[in-house]
Amino acid sequence: MDNNLNIRNFCIISHIDHGKSTLADRFLELTETVPKEKMRPQYLDAMDLEREKGITIKMQPVRINYTLNNVDFILNLIDTPGHADFSYEVSRSLAAVEGAILLVDVSKGIQAQTLANLELAKKQNLLIVPAINKIDLVAADSDKINETKKEMSHLLNVPDNGIFLISAKYGKNIEELLGVIIEKIPPPGGDPDKPFRALIFDSKYDPYKGVIAYVRVVDGEMKTGDKIFLIQNKTSSELKEIGYFKPELLPCEKLRAGEIGYIATGIKEPGKVRVGDTIVSLKSTSQGSRLPEPLPGYKEPKAVVFASIFPVDPNDFDLLKDGLDKLQLNDPSFNFEQESKEGLGRGYRCGFLGSLHAEIITERLKREFGLNLIISAPSVVYKIINKKEKEILISSPLDWPDYSLIKEAREPWVKLEIISPQTYLGNILGLLKKFGGEYIENRFLSENRIILTYEIPLREIIKDFYDRLKGVTQGFASMNYEVLDWRLANLVKLDILVAGKREEAFSKIVPEEKAYSEGREIVKKLKEALPPQLFSVPLQAAISGKIIARETLSSRRKDVIAPLYGGDYTRKKKLLEKQKKGKKRLKEKGKVRIPPNVFLELFKG
Repeated sequence: MDNNLNIRNFCIISHIDHGKSTLADRFLELTETVPKEKMRPQYLDAMDLEREKGITIKMQPVRINYTLNNVDFILNLIDTPGHADFSYEVSRSLAAVEGAILLVDVSKGIQAQTLANLELAKKQNLLIVPAINKIDLVAADSDKINETKKEMSHLLNVPDNGIFLISAKYGKNIEELLGVIIEKIPPPGGDPDKPFRALIFDSKYDPYKGVIAYVRVVDGEMKTGDKIFLIQNKTSSELKEIGYFKPELLPCEKLRAGEIGYIATGIKEPGKVRVGDTIVSLKSTSQGSRLPEPLPGYKEPKAVVFASIFPVDPNDFDLLKDGLDKLQLNDPSFNFEQESKEGLGRGYRCGFLGSLHAEIITERLKREFGLNLIISAPSVVYKIINKKEKEILISSPLDWPDYSLIKEAREPWVKLEIISPQTYLGNILGLLKKFGGEYIENRFLSENRIILTYEIPLREIIKDFYDRLKGVTQGFASMNYEVLDWRLANLVKLDILVAGKREEAFSKIVPEEKAYSEGREIVKKLKEALPPQLFSVPLQAAISGKIIARETLSSRRKDVIAPLYGGDYTRKKKLLEKQKKGKKRLKEKGKVRIPPNVFLELFKG
């Protein structure tokens, strides 16, 4: 294809479980991109983890060849995740395309993440093709369909007849939807005759080909063997292979302006290739020629949830480092830095976009690299302003300064949007009050569905808030949140002492009003998890040296009088007194070794 007029680049966006992957399956079947004998449900969900959880975790591009009215078209589709924790994947996908299908499940209507993804698409000025899915359901009667149509029509400011009704499961109206994509979504811009420029929107590591960059070619063209230059990291290399996605990697002769494909860079150091970087031809940087203008790239995501990860076997530390490096290449939205804790050794403090994001990354480390890990419960980052007016970000209790040095403490707050049937409004308001939310507004999405907007501390929603919300609304509510700002908070460091010794691994940063209940809970858990010692062990929770909660782990008793038989009772009494003195000495000098499984039990939160 000599020009890009017959190319269409688009993605599918929606809330989780609204049928994105199933719609992608129908596109692959209809266009015979994947042979029928190889076809399987959720074909583009390549990871076992995605199939097990029934969610899309990674974006996945695929090139589709399709003929309409005797004209051949190339359709580059990117399937995207739907969960809020993977919104960075969605934003990177949107920057590589010109249009998006906004998919809504007719039985659930517009959900919180539908709105969030739509806002991302609008920021990129993409053409939106609205579609209502699952019209095959028994619940999808004409009233329900009309209600969802009204919601979408009002949201997008389009007429009802501009909204497509489809069944991705049974393939109804899928061919018509493809026709609309070709008709409405504009072809990509770019000039094939200009110097080569391409945007890296994703990447992965291959032990033989080095870093494989997923690219959207903006200008020019590139062939295998050409030399390239990465503007941001000032790295040069020779292309080992180029190609496109079918969805497996399929080599080709060249990639031209407007196309989406991959480039095997040959670079073996993951840190040298970054998502958002611009790749240009090395010719552009030589002979004194002016360097092409770098592409806008992406806004760096900020981690809001933190967890510590330690290998159970200390010899696996280097393997953990290698695993984190390679996963960060594949998912640049998390970060990590080394830390050490007594009793756990060396590990990493990792930052994530949410608690599900943390769960997925740790699970991938276990599966893809065979690591046995100890993982802390997720916590948020705090901001301290000390007496010298210096701001310090605190992501670990280890870094919490002495109380006397703190002028004020701040914590992140989020804007929380909940969409729910009006029936459950009372239950939701009660839950939000319990979690310390501040009411902002509510507005009606339709006659029976309401959007509630609250502001709430991030720490309150990263644990079990979503599960509690689903519980009080019988699964009908959905939520989305975005970080707003830092707000004053009365925070303290909760220390845990075992046999009088502070165990930093168990320390937590908590609101002062919740310190007592948190302390009681931790020492109770510790009493259950810690194996008995030869002497009684005090387990204490303290704030600034003041004990606020205590439990005592009873000593393990050895029957020292078992070998005795008959005789005077004083013989037994002497042995018991000797044992008592020995336990007293042990209590004064003895040390408690905490097994790794105890850390694991406590870290579960």
